[in-house]
Amino acid sequence: MEPESLGAEQGASLPGPAEELGTLLGQDAALQKLSGEELERELESKSDLIDDKEFDIPQVDTPPTLESILNETDDEEESFVLEDPSLLNIDNIDTHSYDTSSLASSDSGDRTHLKRKKKLPDSFSLHGSVVRLSLLKGISAQIVSAADKVDAGLPTAIAASSLIAVGTSHGLALIFDPNQALRLCLGSTAVGAQYGAISALSINNDCSRLLCGFAKGQITMWDLASGKLLRSITDAHPPGTAILHIKFTDDPTLAICNDSGGSVFELSFKRVMGVRTCESRCLFSGSKGEVCCIEPLHAKTELRDHPITQYSLLAMASLTKILVIGLKPSLKVWMTFPYGRMDPSSVPLLAWYFVAVQNSVNPMLAFCRGDVVHFLLVKRDDSGAIHVTKQKQLHLHYDLINFTWINSRTVVLLDSVEKLHVIDRQMQEELETIEISEVQLVYNSSHFKSLATGGNVSQALALVGEKACYQSISSCGGQIFYLGTKSVHVMMIRSWRERVDHLLKQDCLTEALALAWSFHEGKAKAVVGLSGDGNKRKAVIADRMVEILFHYADRTLKKCPDQGKIQVMEQHFQDMVPVIVDYCLLLQRTDLLFSQMYDKLSENSVAKGVFLECLEPYILSDKLMGMTAQVMKDLLLHYQDKNLMEDMEACIVHMDITSLDIQQVVLLCWENHLYDAMIYVYNSGMNDFISPMEKLFKVIAPPLNAGKSLTDENVVMGNKLLVYISCCLAGRAYPLGDIPEDLVPLVKNQVFEFLIRLHSAEASADEEVYPYVRTLLHFDTREFLNVLALTFEDFKNDKQAVEYQQRIVDILLKVMVENSDFTPSQVGCLFTFLARQLAKPNNTLFVNRTLFDQVLEFLCSPDDDSRHSERQQVLLELLQAGGIVQFEENRLIPMAEKAEFYQICEFMYEQEHLYDKIIDCYLRDPVRKEEVFNYIHNILSIPGYSAEEKQSVWQKAMKHIEELLLLSPNKAADLIATHFNDQIEGIIKNLQDQFLLFQFLRSLLDPREGINQDMLQISPCVTEQFIELLCHYSPDQVLETLQVLEFYRLEETIQITQKHLLHEASSYLLEKKGDVHGAFLVMLEQLQSKLLMLTYEIEESTELHLLKDIEDTLVKTIALCQRNSHSLNQQQREALWFPLLEAMMSPQKLSSSTVLCQYSEPLKSLTMQVLNNMAAFIALPSILQRILQAERNIRGGWKQFREEKTTSTSEKDPVYGRGKLGEIQGLVLGMLDTFNYEQTLLETTTNLLNHDLHWSLCNLRASITRGLNPKQDYCCICLQQYKRRQEMADEIIVFSCGHLYHSLCLLSKECGIETKGQMRWTCYKCNSSNKGGKLSENFSELKKGNGASLAQSSSESLLDSQQIQAFDQLCRLYRGTSRLALLTELSRTRGGEKHGLLNVSQGDPALNSVFQNENFQLHLAPPPLTEE
Repeated sequence: MEPESLGAEQGASLPGPAEELGTLLGQDAALQKLSGEELERELESKSDLIDDKEFDIPQVDTPPTLESILNETDDEEESFVLEDPSLLNIDNIDTHSYDTSSLASSDSGDRTHLKRKKKLPDSFSLHGSVVRLSLLKGISAQIVSAADKVDAGLPTAIAASSLIAVGTSHGLALIFDPNQALRLCLGSTAVGAQYGAISALSINNDCSRLLCGFAKGQITMWDLASGKLLRSITDAHPPGTAILHIKFTDDPTLAICNDSGGSVFELSFKRVMGVRTCESRCLFSGSKGEVCCIEPLHAKTELRDHPITQYSLLAMASLTKILVIGLKPSLKVWMTFPYGRMDPSSVPLLAWYFVAVQNSVNPMLAFCRGDVVHFLLVKRDDSGAIHVTKQKQLHLHYDLINFTWINSRTVVLLDSVEKLHVIDRQMQEELETIEISEVQLVYNSSHFKSLATGGNVSQALALVGEKACYQSISSCGGQIFYLGTKSVHVMMIRSWRERVDHLLKQDCLTEALALAWSFHEGKAKAVVGLSGDGNKRKAVIADRMVEILFHYADRTLKKCPDQGKIQVMEQHFQDMVPVIVDYCLLLQRTDLLFSQMYDKLSENSVAKGVFLECLEPYILSDKLMGMTAQVMKDLLLHYQDKNLMEDMEACIVHMDITSLDIQQVVLLCWENHLYDAMIYVYNSGMNDFISPMEKLFKVIAPPLNAGKSLTDENVVMGNKLLVYISCCLAGRAYPLGDIPEDLVPLVKNQVFEFLIRLHSAEASADEEVYPYVRTLLHFDTREFLNVLALTFEDFKNDKQAVEYQQRIVDILLKVMVENSDFTPSQVGCLFTFLARQLAKPNNTLFVNRTLFDQVLEFLCSPDDDSRHSERQQVLLELLQAGGIVQFEENRLIPMAEKAEFYQICEFMYEQEHLYDKIIDCYLRDPVRKEEVFNYIHNILSIPGYSAEEKQSVWQKAMKHIEELLLLSPNKAADLIATHFNDQIEGIIKNLQDQFLLFQFLRSLLDPREGINQDMLQISPCVTEQFIELLCHYSPDQVLETLQVLEFYRLEETIQITQKHLLHEASSYLLEKKGDVHGAFLVMLEQLQSKLLMLTYEIEESTELHLLKDIEDTLVKTIALCQRNSHSLNQQQREALWFPLLEAMMSPQKLSSSTVLCQYSEPLKSLTMQVLNNMAAFIALPSILQRILQAERNIRGGWKQFREEKTTSTSEKDPVYGRGKLGEIQGLVLGMLDTFNYEQTLLETTTNLLNHDLHWSLCNLRASITRGLNPKQDYCCICLQQYKRRQEMADEIIVFSCGHLYHSLCLLSKECGIETKGQMRWTCYKCNSSNKGGKLSENFSELKKGNGASLAQSSSESLLDSQQIQAFDQLCRLYRGTSRLALLTELSRTRGGEKHGLLNVSQGDPALNSVFQNENFQLHLAPPPLTEE
């Protein structure tokens, strides 16, 4: 049968199964004819849909021969191989030509560990139903019938072209024509019993020959025209293996077969002297690697002349790699490509298709094993070499068992749970998903296991065969045929009209419109059935959308809820009506929208209102043209009824209202205060630009003339009036757009003539002249003048423009100067405006200079103190605007000084470079006094001023230095330190005010004030003078100031502090001098004097203050002793600590004193504090001995500081001297408790640290000595098994990550570093996958050996990445206070700082103790063991 007789018109819908198949099969020819146009469209596709990051696999210098590939060691014995695409065989492909993303998951082969990519976006709601799956009832019925009637058996294989061939399990081949009629039944059950089931089928290009492969290895060739058996081939491949694939190439005399032994053979058909022969040649031996999928490149008729077809390319997929070879002109391997890691049960898939990329058409090979599809673009260059370019990968969330191209952009995938996924390849968007379990797909598992020949296949091939369905799915001309156990289904892409109608049948009108619009805009995916140029296609789609819109409008009205609240109806129409409006406007069918659609929706008042409101956003964006007068009128009435005035105004200024009743619209706008709309209607409707101004002036002029304040409404009107005048004079329309160019001059003249009218149209007798200018000046002088200034900028310098400008200036002067009802600010604005105009280089205005003198007199009038700052600012603006040329300088400065306009004076002095006089201006100006410091600093620092100018400023500043100090001592000191450093001592001598001198010196010398002390050149006597002043004026700050001051003499300063009885400061200075004992005696004397005061009767408030004072003094004294005890010997320490202890214990011995009894507890606590702190420096026996034997010394010392009234008390024996421990028992027991606590704490800490150390060492030792388990038995670089390398100098390196290498291979990749005679290795694979980051220094825990042995290396073991990670985990267990920090704290100062009894002296490091941290806690349990 000829191909032309097979089909019907593409896209036609025929009722019966036979007609349907005829339609589908006929599309093959139609598509082939159309492919030229399709390729042209592909070439026009947007370049941004192509992966920009593609790169070529470069041609190698010496391509491998087929023999080298066959002799290559493939690990087919293993179930799967852990290969990394970044470590490809460099003999075949350049590894560095790939980007960093791997071609397969780098996780382990266990599928539970494989990470899935995110699901592709589900776009069914956007694309509708893209494909249609149909049952071929005629063929399905005859397959069942053949099984019953002629014992054909179950179907096993299918091949589709212009005919459909179905193979059966009993060796029959059923041939069906496009009408689903059984045309031929080839073979017999007798032959089937001998050959087994048909396991593969192939039809050649012209449908004249059929090749059948059988489960027992035989091959037959049939003539499809006559049904004759042409060849029966039994010796084409090794016996005992099933035929898995048999494929015709584009050369009808050449076919390829693949058997269950994994071998691939080329079959060459010849006819010599009437005898048909078949020659077989082995292309790939299964003993070297099992191939389970083959795919020759087929070209359509119009592409038969493509340069690449001369190579007769064949793609083969083994269990570990992809190979692309050329059969012609001679056998040659063009590419090998390993999979990487994958599930061993996943099915290798191959599929070719010609695609248009970068303005050329070339074949693209899709290959997949698992859940990642790779696309390789194959090109031929001018030299005849083949180049392979990697395209964007497709990452899926499911495993594939079939991959089929429908066209160059659309592919259909079948996953392992029998779901079809239609995907747009370039956008990687999933268009549709279909469940096809009802097909009951036939699987080819028995052939892959070669059950018919005894199951003599490898376990790996049998595992792949579990999901193999290569022979059950066949594609032809954009249709895919699926063979089920009892049926045949065909799947094809729906035409665009079918997809839209499918949504309409489901009552999804909105989705149908959206889909149709995507067709209209060319954004839809998988489009079929549209032909012709772009405009023709759009017209066809638009007509269909209009039909849908009418149907949509009818359904909207029909489905409106009849009952319920009005809000329900409004919500219904708000959901539905905007869709109609949107699509009518998108299709530019406003005629349809405002006639038939509007009339239809107007039947319902609610729908009509919603319709009108829907128009607003399009009106505001100027996208709606051609509104009818009726619709505009209804729109305004609707907004008025709903009181949506702001919305109505916004719409009016965007509408063409010439067809409406202008006066009615104006009245509507005026009544509702829609001034923008009113102005727009006058302007655009009647070309009247004056009437709006007259109406607005009538409202705002009366209150302004009467001196009344304006209402908010009046202010809004006035502002709009100013903006309107500005727009008119600038040639712009109000409120938006532009005035037509031919009207611009006319409008400008009209507006000017209106503004300068002498009187208004309906003037009263007492109206002042120029009412419009006067009104605007009163309303907002500055803004009105700004409008005029902008207008003057736009004027061309012609005679009429000059006259207008002069005239308006004369009017302004007449109105403002001759009237006293304008403020100085308003008058100043006028003359500033005039000064700016007069200062222009092309100025043509004339203004009488006398007027400027009058303005100067007016602004500088000393009789009027009101608005002083306003008058000064106005005059300053006038001068800055160029008005300075209008005044006489010798008159301006005296008047400004008299009026106290110091900014004016500064401006004038600046012009004359009299910078020293500006200092007086700042000092006399109460507002800007503080700025004088910055001014002086800038003049003296910034370049650009002459030496004479700087000198004059320097002298003026020196003259006013005391005034500057009074103003701000801090800023003045900073200025003096920077610019008057050598005059400091002279300034100090000249200052008579001692307090001012003190403030100056404090700002100058105290580093805390921020002045850099290094740049000061001051003698120590100045610092000592400051200290003496500080002792006088602020004695409380002396000590902390002394701690930060540097330049002073100790002896003189000690005398000053002793003179002012500042004991703490004296003690600090003595300590700094090195006289520790003297400093201690000063503090001890202070402490004893305060303790003595306890014997007097004092008030309760004073008592608390005294106790706090004693405690503070004691703390400072203890701190003094602690700071210096480290540098003293034992005797010198006792000379400090024992007197301090005796001083604290002496008052407690007066037990009969009723006054002292109440202080016994606080004093004991303070004494205990002394004991705890001295225990760090004095031996405990010495302290106890001193306590028990010091009676006489204590009594004698105490008598010296006691008054007469305590004599009787002192005659009693102290308790301490009678050998009784009653009073000191608490002190001694407290010391012993502290000792016991610290001993327990130290023992516990030591035990914990010992346990931690032992635990850590055990874990590290276990990690280092743990055996290594390599994940493969071949080198990850050269891919050769280690046991096959016989080089004696080579060693095997195994890393803890499981990767194995030859040492020579690692050295070739620069992964070995020799350090101190020891090789340190890094894992090449792990480091190469970490590109972009810093390569980790994780050295291998290696084991070496020669040949097949793995001997333990004798070299020092180093931590690798796993061990470092384990150690980091160990460290994280102890986050918080470091245990080493605890030990350091405990052992510091020989165990002196006791936890819980720490001193709290100022500046003591113990304040930062870890024990004082509120989060401190002891971990008294060993750390948890981490799981191995």
